[in-house]
Amino acid sequence: MMKKTIVNLTIIAAVAALFFSCSGLGQITKSGDPELMYSTAMKLYKAEKWNRASDMFDACSGYYIGSEREDSIAFFSARSKFKNRDYHEASTSFDEFRRKFGRSVFIEDAEGMYALCQYYQAPGPTRDQTLTAQAIVSLNDFIERYPESKRVEAFQGIIEELTMRLHDRSFLNAYTYFKIQKYKSAVVAFRNALKNYDNTSHREEIMYYIVVSNYRLAHNSVESKQADRYLAMLDSYYSFIEEYPESKNIKELNRYFKEAKDYIDKNKDSEQSAE
Repeated sequence: MMKKTIVNLTIIAAVAALFFSCSGLGQITKSGDPELMYSTAMKLYKAEKWNRASDMFDACSGYYIGSEREDSIAFFSARSKFKNRDYHEASTSFDEFRRKFGRSVFIEDAEGMYALCQYYQAPGPTRDQTLTAQAIVSLNDFIERYPESKRVEAFQGIIEELTMRLHDRSFLNAYTYFKIQKYKSAVVAFRNALKNYDNTSHREEIMYYIVVSNYRLAHNSVESKQADRYLAMLDSYYSFIEEYPESKNIKELNRYFKEAKDYIDKNKDSEQSAE
């Protein structure tokens, strides 16, 4: 009895393997039988054969245009691509779905997965952040449309993560100018980073680098520009110590402060003597 059961299971497995094989699926696609293609696509989907399921849904989709199944086929095809981690194709499919089937029972899920596709395609902070910004917009749009969705809390967490990525990118962009000793550009970039992302976790670092950049810019300037640039450095120094009086960088910045103050005081004395 046990041997017969094992044999039967082996036969079932072999039939299933043949059914899900490329040649078997090719024959089903060529059959021109939309019901067979659809039922096969659903079986593949339930078996988590995402790539083949997507292909089969796409193969039968043309037969169901205008029917009650049109939106479900489009949805499961897109979701198969999503589950297969083909986020670019899934994003395109979900975008088409939400534009075409705005009243579908699948619309909330489709828009949620569209937003997730944007998130998964967003690069790290060392690369261009256009996709990151787009992902934030998509996630916020979803939360605004579906405030009661079970996804809201998770999406809010993702938005915070992506926002920090923008903060990191802004900081790294400014730091690049500092690293290559373009101190004037560094000051502008660091100030823009603060202006655009006031609550950034890099705030202390940014304000520190503004002081240092201003100091190095003044220190390396021609004499005619030094006084004004040291004054700018003092302004940034006062702003820094007001917010971070216990910073580990205070001793270093105090040295720069003393040099700038001595230069300005000496300049004043020279001007008064000349008068």
